[in-house]
Amino acid sequence: MTSLSEKSQDTKIKMSPMRKALPQILAVSVKNILLLGFGMTLGFPTILIPSLSGGNQDEKISLGQDAISWIGSVNLLCVPLGCLLSGAVTQPLGRKRAMQFVNLPFLAAWLLFHYSTESWHVFLALCMTGFSGGLLEAPVLTYVAEITEPALRGALCATSTMAVNFGIFISFFLGTFLEWRTVALVNSSVPLAGFILLIFVPESPYWLIAKGRHEEARKSLAWLRGWTVKSNIEVEYLKIKDELDKNPMLRKHRVVEILKLYLKPTFWKPYLLISLVFFFAHFGNTPITAYAIRIFNSFEVPISPYYATVSISVVQLLAVVIYVFSIKYLGKRRLVAISLTFLAILFSIAGTYSYIFDVSNLTDENHGLNSTWIPLVALILQAFFCYLGIKSLPFILVGELFTNDVRAYASGLSAGTGYVFGFVSNKIFLDLVDVFKLYGVFWFYAAVAAIGLISLHFLLPETEGWTLGEITEHYAGGKRLGNKVFKGKKGLEQASVL
Repeated sequence: MTSLSEKSQDTKIKMSPMRKALPQILAVSVKNILLLGFGMTLGFPTILIPSLSGGNQDEKISLGQDAISWIGSVNLLCVPLGCLLSGAVTQPLGRKRAMQFVNLPFLAAWLLFHYSTESWHVFLALCMTGFSGGLLEAPVLTYVAEITEPALRGALCATSTMAVNFGIFISFFLGTFLEWRTVALVNSSVPLAGFILLIFVPESPYWLIAKGRHEEARKSLAWLRGWTVKSNIEVEYLKIKDELDKNPMLRKHRVVEILKLYLKPTFWKPYLLISLVFFFAHFGNTPITAYAIRIFNSFEVPISPYYATVSISVVQLLAVVIYVFSIKYLGKRRLVAISLTFLAILFSIAGTYSYIFDVSNLTDENHGLNSTWIPLVALILQAFFCYLGIKSLPFILVGELFTNDVRAYASGLSAGTGYVFGFVSNKIFLDLVDVFKLYGVFWFYAAVAAIGLISLHFLLPETEGWTLGEITEHYAGGKRLGNKVFKGKKGLEQASVL
């Protein structure tokens, strides 16, 4: 039987904005299942740290102070290694197949956690989750940038951070009620779901065109633009094809020509900016999340440190949801300014409180002697404002700022740099507390936020609402983007052409 789309092949049909947006939302949602699983791995060390610190006599594995510091950071150390290979895996396999492939080591890591009996089993599993998370960066970041239209791109890119935070929340929530091995077994179901659901979404049309698979690219675009007929997407298809035709090195993979791409301002300017944003994002919230239970124990907060830690993940998730819906109207610059301003204030409050009441070091016990809510509220609010701007920003920029000819490799490299900062911030946290005391570390984080506020005011352009082509022109020395959100009528009517 001849399908309706085949009968209407040469006839354009009108569609509502919702119908055009829905398949893009669905495809991004399926991709986000992988990031949900990755978020679970990032939240898992927070459960492991108190469980393996030697306080539980029934636990077979017990670790000392130095080993505990590695629990909170070794996974982040391995992420950059995966990031370096991420682009190399993504380019030949395609965005979709690369995402499916990464689910396999995630599944193996969760099973290793569950059945571990020695400390090296735990560390190997942490390394596997970090490495797999790195492999995930290039395909997920390039996929969402290449399948979405300008009016949807910012918000849908932001859902990546939301998915990661929801995964962290799930790990925290499950860890409150379940033993850590059981949490690992429950979490193993996520990579299985991700692998299966990816079967039902299309490959990136950019990658298909670059590989000469033009008919599949048309079908992919037609699916993504509202399950429409091919004639409706022909103009966008030709624009993408024309742009890729200008970059023959994408197909021939000539080493010298490819290396030249990474010497252009269209690569190194975005890369340096994204690296700077990652630095400001990690030095503050990342160690606080990893060592949340011990920090809340030290402040002897009036609620269970586990409940307080779950509260952090809840407000982080809430902040990202608000970010998704507000970025289109407020833009990235305004949100990051709000974020860093409040971070500087809140870390200053936490540091001053710690100094006045002599909360200098970390402890594993909470005697419940302190009835004040000041440090608890300050640290929960810093988690909220962190994800309302600076922590949600870098992964959006990774998908937006790079040109198509370097996007896969540059995404992995940029994300890898970010996780190096994450590893360093986590690994040196306990050492910083030993040297500068807890209040000194909080004041340091306040200073980092203040410097970030000033720096990004001058360095960060407003990319919200602009096409990927216009962003490329900005970094190539052409049209400047300025500091305002673009609110023209391009929206769903104009697809990105780079």
